Amino acid sequence: MTPPQHRRHSIHPYEPIDLDDLDPLAAVDAVITDVHEFRIPGDANGLFTAARHVSLLCHLAARMAAETECGLRPSVKTSPPAAALGQTSEHLGRAVAHYTQALTPLVTLATRGSQVPLSQQLDGIEEHRRLRVHLHDGAQALAAARDCLHAAGRPTPARTPIAPHAPSASAHPRTRP
Repeated sequence: MTPPQHRRHSIHPYEPIDLDDLDPLAAVDAVITDVHEFRIPGDANGLFTAARHVSLLCHLAARMAAETECGLRPSVKTSPPAAALGQTSEHLGRAVAHYTQALTPLVTLATRGSQVPLSQQLDGIEEHRRLRVHLHDGAQALAAARDCLHAAGRPTPARTPIAPHAPSASAHPRTRP
């Protein structure tokens, strides 16, 4: 179930099954769009959103690894070359690692009460910094994954890809992870 703050967004929230119908580049773009649209706040809702992002990234990384294996067999023709898919899988693995590491500060921030001593408030600042560093590094890894597929420049496969939904102008302003 989608948390209430996500219902106000006009973008379709992707689920792993949705990514299976997309070509590799479109799937990476869809996840990047989803990650940018559904920001991770430093609370319990952020924990839900981060877990959802990890699920999408794990599914995408596994799919890219499987497509890499298919690309290594001479009898199977895939869209991007196996080397590009392999590098994409590596970058997606780094994104999974960073988003997973973001769970620790999220749990810490989500379990804090509203009436906390000053020392714990200062610790919370450090937790927010750690969270933002991991989210930024995860976004960089996702961008690198997209760049690998984009640089491969091969045509899309015969199946009809579903284009990722573009965020509407009424969506909240994006902030840097």
